[in-house]
Amino acid sequence: MDHKADDIPISEARANITDVIASVRLLRRCVFLLRRDKPQAAIVPIELGELIRQVGGPDVAAAILSGHVKPADA
Repeated sequence: MDHKADDIPISEARANITDVIASVRLLRRCVFLLRRDKPQAAIVPIELGELIRQVGGPDVAAAILSGHVKPADA
């Protein structure tokens, strides 16, 4: 698991959006937004977002990356 990742409730992110964005931008963190402890979305550094866009979107990026990641139960 990426040690530069944070999970926070959507309500907390909404209340502190400026700090959340600063954390992503300055500390290069990925922030996962949770609703009822389940991930709903992620806020990622702009460079990652641009790469996702360049390869054709999130589905294409996920397909590319899935070949480079070990299964969680391995």
